[in-house]
Amino acid sequence: MLLFPFRYLWWLVSSLRARIGRPPEYVTFVFEEELPALPDPPVPLWQRFFNRGRLSVRELGERFDTIGRDSRIKGVVLHLRPVPMSMASAQDLRELVETLRGKGKRVVAWAPFYTTATYYIACACDEICLLPSGIVAPLGFSTTGMFLAQGLSRVGIQADFVQISPYKSAADVLTKSKMSDELREQLRWLLQSQNDELLAAVSDGRKVDRSAAQQLVDGSPYNDDQALAKRVIDTVISEEQLPAHLGSASAATLDDWDRARRKLARPGPTLGRGRYVAIMRIEGTILDGRSGRPPVKPPIELPLVGDARAGDLTVVQTARQLAANKRAAAVVVYINSRGGSSTASEAMRQALEVVAGSKPLVVVMGPVAASGGYWVATPGRWVVARPSTLTGSIGVLSGKLVTNALWSKLMVTRETIAFGKHATLESDDRPFSAEERQIIQSQIDRVYSIFLDLVAGARKLRREEVEPVAAGRVWTGRQALDRKLVDELGGLDAGIEKARSLAGLPDRTPAREVQPPKRWAAPRALPTAAGLAGYLVDGVNALNQAAALAVMELLPD
Repeated sequence: MLLFPFRYLWWLVSSLRARIGRPPEYVTFVFEEELPALPDPPVPLWQRFFNRGRLSVRELGERFDTIGRDSRIKGVVLHLRPVPMSMASAQDLRELVETLRGKGKRVVAWAPFYTTATYYIACACDEICLLPSGIVAPLGFSTTGMFLAQGLSRVGIQADFVQISPYKSAADVLTKSKMSDELREQLRWLLQSQNDELLAAVSDGRKVDRSAAQQLVDGSPYNDDQALAKRVIDTVISEEQLPAHLGSASAATLDDWDRARRKLARPGPTLGRGRYVAIMRIEGTILDGRSGRPPVKPPIELPLVGDARAGDLTVVQTARQLAANKRAAAVVVYINSRGGSSTASEAMRQALEVVAGSKPLVVVMGPVAASGGYWVATPGRWVVARPSTLTGSIGVLSGKLVTNALWSKLMVTRETIAFGKHATLESDDRPFSAEERQIIQSQIDRVYSIFLDLVAGARKLRREEVEPVAAGRVWTGRQALDRKLVDELGGLDAGIEKARSLAGLPDRTPAREVQPPKRWAAPRALPTAAGLAGYLVDGVNALNQAAALAVMELLPD
């Protein structure tokens, strides 16, 4: 409140300067890394030297909104670099492009060469430009499985896992020497769904039927003159020639966002005291403990090593804060997680149930929201997913790595003294005995039964209807919509719009992300109507082992 007059004065001065200046006719955005859906969370000052802030889809959308309101700007140029990108993230960008075009702005894609993901985005633009000597790389989707069972046995390591069904294949990389029929079947239907999304985009963007779109994809790769002759692209042009190409009587002016924004009018400051839609995130591997990110990203991508962590302590505290916050009229939970610990997932779900009992709770799924990521989505009154979101994987597995033979090869002797019949059940000295395997099986059966009941109650289905789409099967968002596992195809904006509608809020009600509280928040009582009919909350106390709710590592990008 005290600073508001100064903020307002600064906005007036900036607005006057913006109206006097002349912005460029086209604003250029260079995409050299995958854009996260939400801005990276705050990090300690010392980590900022290692991790520069990334532009997020939400921030890009705000910039596109500003450009869309300024009649002096004709459009934007997307400089697309060949960066790894999930199809769900590419769909986020396509939606922003389509929205900007709907406001009368021209959107031009330019790239030194196109990959499947960047070409998918480019097909939403008014024009696709390619650097002379550039190429359109082979289009399509593939995934390669690596199975380490034989290699591990050579060094004295054995993976001993119990899974609810062969479709729950997260441990296959460790336990198998080749791809199972169930995993092959699953990967085929996932890749088919992704391919259908690509063909639809090519058909719409290049104004051809599906058969011609399939021929365009199958005919790749293309060099620059082939791509132009077959109308895969619209223009072969260098980036230096873009101003002349985009201009009419004279060369158009281009500039980047940092310089252009100084000459654009922006919305005025607000007191920020009214009701709002709160956004909270569950991002990364779900673990017991606190959320966190590695201070430095490893040079090569390894499972779990470089992943963000979604800790139950952090997520639960954030949920309790929101449940008590009367100004947070609705909550959108953004989930981007392959899953993880069953106990951490359940702790998060319980806290979100309390939130859902007092205000509308909408779940928005990112590139992956499966297994434990789907478990924590069950309190949502409405679930939104991208067509290529990977979700489902309703299943459980548990196991361990047995390293006794490795120590023998290294001529290391280990001796164990234990009291308690099953004290060494999780020991890496030996595989599970027949009795121990039955114990593990009963644990994962119990967790799986709870999982099925949660999904059935949340999706208003009979358990018999859930079982054929469960047992660890993974689906794309479009397939999940057909199977009643999600309610709508869309992204964060669609989730925020639905949350406003459910809470009866005006269309311009702000949405802002909340950060975990610094002080401990006490638990609040579960609402009397919350929870699952027929599901006993205290039954979860039987889960003395954190069985794994994880998705296979061979998911297609």
